[in-house]
Order: sequence, then C-alpha cells, then structure tokens
Amino acid sequence: MNKEKELFFLGIMSGTSLDGLDLALCSFLEHPKGQGYLYHIRHTKTLDYSAEMKTMLREAYSDSSTVLLEKHQQYGHWLGQQIRIFLASNELDCNYIASHGHTVFHRPELGYSFQLGAGQAIANETQIPVIADFRNTDIALGGQGAPLVPIGDALLFGPYKYCINIGGISNISVKLSKNKGDNHDPYIIAYDIGVANMLLNELAGKKGLEYDHNGAIAAKGKMDQSLYNQLNALEYYDAPFPKSLGVEWYEANMKPLFDNNSATVEDQLYTAVQHIAQQMFRSIAPSLEKGDKILLSGGGAFNQFLVQCLSEKLQSLASIDIGNKEIIAFKEALIFAFMGYLKVQAKVNCYKSVTGAAKDSSCGIIFNPL
Repeated sequence: MNKEKELFFLGIMSGTSLDGLDLALCSFLEHPKGQGYLYHIRHTKTLDYSAEMKTMLREAYSDSSTVLLEKHQQYGHWLGQQIRIFLASNELDCNYIASHGHTVFHRPELGYSFQLGAGQAIANETQIPVIADFRNTDIALGGQGAPLVPIGDALLFGPYKYCINIGGISNISVKLSKNKGDNHDPYIIAYDIGVANMLLNELAGKKGLEYDHNGAIAAKGKMDQSLYNQLNALEYYDAPFPKSLGVEWYEANMKPLFDNNSATVEDQLYTAVQHIAQQMFRSIAPSLEKGDKILLSGGGAFNQFLVQCLSEKLQSLASIDIGNKEIIAFKEALIFAFMGYLKVQAKVNCYKSVTGAAKDSSCGIIFNPL
C-alpha cells in the first residue's frame, strides 16, 4: 500500500488580547497504536499588529453592519497577503489553510458568533483552500461554539489531565474517566474559565506598556480585597458548563469594576492575577487528584507571577508543565490546523461534551480559491 502523501496545514489564530497573528505550518499522522495523532510543526511565526491594525480590530466591535462587512473582506485579504509572504519567504509548501479569524462577537445564546477575516478572500489571495468559520455549525446544533481547542487537547496532548490556555480569555480542558465517553475516548469537558490577558494587558496599558512582562508590575502590588471579592462574585463563575465568554461579557461585567476602582495599577494588576489564578484553581479542584499533570499554554504561561500564584494554590497536588516556547505560543494555531485536517477528512472536530451541542460535528466551511 502506498504511503499517504504528507499534507501541510497552516493554522492561523488571532486572539482577543490583540497580541498578534500566530501562524503554524503543521502536518499530522494517526498514531500507530491508535492513541490519538502525532503532529509535526514545520514552521511558525507571530506577526505583531500595528497600532492601526489594533485600532481597526478593536473598533470592529462597535462598527455599523456595513463597515463591519467591509472590514471582514479587507482583513481577509490582508490575512491572505501575510500568508503568501510567510510561505514564499520561507519556501514552504501548504495544502490547506485553517483560519480562526478574529472574534468580534460571540453570542451563542443568541445563535451566532462572528470572526473577522473572510475565508473566500484568504483563499483567493493565496490560491489555497481555506477552512474557516469554525464556530457556527456547533452553535446551530445548540452548542456554545467554544472552546474549540479541546479536540487537540484530547487527541494531541494525551498525557495531560488538564490543559489550560491563557490567552485573552482562559479556557480549560479536563479529561475524565474513559468509561463516561460515548463516541470518543477519553471523555472530555471544557469551557472558558474567565477573562485573562484581555484584562491584564489593558491594565498594563495604563503604564504605557503592551503587557506586564513576567507579571513584574503585578508582583509589586498588594491585594484590593473589595475588588477581589467583587470579581469572584461575578455570576458567570457559578454558571454550569458548557459556557463561554466574549469581549461583550468583559465590557459589561468586569471592566466597570476596574474603571470604578481607585487602587493603583500595581494593586489592580496584583488583584487581577490573584483572581485569575483563583478561578483556574477553582476549575481544577473538583476533579483534582494528587499526581495530576497540567499543561499551560498561551501568552499567560509566560507570566511568571501568574504561574507562581496558581502553583501556590495547588500546593504540590498537581504538576504544572509549561512545555517549550513553541507550544506555549502556537498551541492554538496548531490545533486550528488540526481541526482543518480533521474537517478535510470529514471527521469529528468538535465534541458535544465540550459545547453542549446536540451531537458531535465536523465544524468549519471549506472555501476553494476562485
């Protein structure tokens, strides 16, 4: 039997914290022992957003419908242009592009989620098939359309019981006992824990910084107990999963607590980090057993003070693995490439146990170049 041709999938991800565009060119192979999939990351790059691009993306939330649709096409063409440069400058072959886009609206309770960056525009610019719009199929099935990374946590990162990605919003995947599954193994639940870098970066901006490097400013602060209590009392944390968050929730529920608070930036950052660590621990605690392993990824995994705060709450009950820098920075882009790989094969890439949908599904729309 001829060996299957190796196909390369480019995963691209723009996070809600506006820290840039991640690109990861990957290939995948079914594990020879039937234990998930093996992956190879061939090449990666992060493109920093210009001040103008950040403004464009940030303001999309309040744009009129016609302006938003114009930006959808413009950003799609821009993504395609950046991808062409990335591939050509590194002499890379690419068979498919899997684009998450940049989330502007996420309202599953109203039946929709919208990511900026038209898939057809990307396909036309690159002349490569594009898989995009990964969330709305699941939402149409009654799910949250989020989080999406648990498919990769389950099938690419098997040794870890917990996978926590700390981006603009933090999310968690928890692998539970195998006999609870129905159509896949292991049984996995996942949900958005809460706001993370979206908040921390905005607070660091009060100091004229893009972010708080290593959490150094936060570490100099002290607890504002009243603010801490208000944050932990937000109703979202007591809501049952499946559940997910968007910028809208942050703007309406969390941002006003900081806007109306008179503490120093240092104290606000310290309190925010302690709150984020507490909610992570609270998500882990119900199923925590001594010796469990936790994989941290996303930009927040570089925040040494945040990792320290979480470690102190765990009290050596579980080990934290931050892994290598490539996984920290590009795990989401890798998993969107993997979701594209599964979609092309018409395989399940979104679990109902994660999102609450009526059934597992193969999410994403394939756009062929014209």
